Amino acid sequence: MLNLAPYAATDAASRGRQYSESTPAYRSEYQRDRDRIIHSSAFRRLEYKTQVFVNHEGDMFRTRLTHSIEVAQISRSIARVLNLNEDLSETIALAHDLGHTPFGHAGQDALNACMRNYGGFEHNLQSLRTVDTLEERYADFPGLNLTFESREGILKHCSLRNAEQLDEVGQRFIDKTQPSLEAQLVNLADQIAYNNHDVDDGLRSGLITIEQLLAIDLFAAQHAEVIARYPDLSGRRLIHEIIRRMINQQVIDLVETSQIHLDALSPLSIDDIRAQHDPLIRFSSDMLTANQNLKRFLRDNLYNHYRVHRMTSKARRTITALFDAFMHEPRLLKPEHQAKIKQLEVEDGDSGRARVVADYIAGMTDRYAITEYRRIFEPDART
Repeated sequence: MLNLAPYAATDAASRGRQYSESTPAYRSEYQRDRDRIIHSSAFRRLEYKTQVFVNHEGDMFRTRLTHSIEVAQISRSIARVLNLNEDLSETIALAHDLGHTPFGHAGQDALNACMRNYGGFEHNLQSLRTVDTLEERYADFPGLNLTFESREGILKHCSLRNAEQLDEVGQRFIDKTQPSLEAQLVNLADQIAYNNHDVDDGLRSGLITIEQLLAIDLFAAQHAEVIARYPDLSGRRLIHEIIRRMINQQVIDLVETSQIHLDALSPLSIDDIRAQHDPLIRFSSDMLTANQNLKRFLRDNLYNHYRVHRMTSKARRTITALFDAFMHEPRLLKPEHQAKIKQLEVEDGDSGRARVVADYIAGMTDRYAITEYRRIFEPDART
């Protein structure tokens, strides 16, 4: 902590927690946040939530849990080089996907469609709702009572309408200012992790090929380097050597470009960072273009592959059917969820009921959603 930059997040400069607590012994405030996230139910459920491939399609594909750990590792590496707060960076990384639905983005899109008339659904906002409200662990407060800085980093995106309904954590979306550098770097570490590891999973699944990827400069350059150094390398070792170099190249570019912008601004505090209208953690223009080309390739060749579409179609039907069933017959839910519906209906009518149903579905793992679907719609399924 002694080597942190003056504009890094620190306990001393923290905006604190929603509910007052005593200072933790032998650990920082952000370490406490991280520990609470790791011990949360929502974090454990990430093990069985989809990244691209549904959990039952194979044990070797990435899940939301392994993805979050990979983002945390990349985030800590970047934070250390830039003299930023590693603990906060890790905390945000581990928590950023806590609100994700089952079945990845297909599940989110389906649930958002179901919630269109009830305030919508967005996994980023749901992650904040999870740590603020839905986790039930402590006697003195709801949720995990995380620091402002952790909550700020979790809320990467937010509509103006939603921001106006939040406390100070939503103010930056209204003022069009920036979060901490730790939050900014996790946002890009997330992109580095999922783009490169989706390449890995796509190759492992056979849905994309090395020959296709050679049209992408970022991949082709590292492929050429690996082949020049290890001409006989093939299979999984070849793929791993290429992808780890792709990640390394992007991290180096991010660190060096960000340091140039930080040196030019010479901020003196985290408040100087927040006052900016544009992020200071960023890629060079060349790397930004290379990443956009990789994203476009993955969208066209992996995410829009017919086998992935079959999964997303199943996900959409499953989520929609569960939502409709629970909305029309709340008695299908467990008593604790029925009680929450009664409470929120008093406050917000049908929108309150819909929010409880959305919370319940969003908290499901892939396999639990499939099991619930069978329990409700298949006559011979065990209830």
